[in-house]
Amino acid sequence: MPKDYQSMIADISAYTADLRKAEPGTMTGFYQMAKSATEDDALDKRTKELIAMSIGVALRCDGCIGFHAKALVDLGVSREELTDALAMSIYMGGGPSVMYAADALRAFDQFADAA
Repeated sequence: MPKDYQSMIADISAYTADLRKAEPGTMTGFYQMAKSATEDDALDKRTKELIAMSIGVALRCDGCIGFHAKALVDLGVSREELTDALAMSIYMGGGPSVMYAADALRAFDQFADAA
């Protein structure tokens, strides 16, 4: 059965909200780090999100794939730009990255179809 990335990130978001209540210092620090790391600087947000997706694929993180696929769609990244970045993930990660790159493409398509 294919993974439903929209449901997956909604479920994770609900539990990260619980984590934020239970551990406000840690979670506030994490979100501040994420905000700072993703701001336009020498690299723009689109490039940074493509890097994040590639790392999510290499680390085989389903939640990461979902959140970064949504961010890429929201930033207007094309499917072709994503597949170009995924090619680097595959190159760096071998066979397991091929499996997760296919899932990253599925997640992107799910969010793009819903946009």
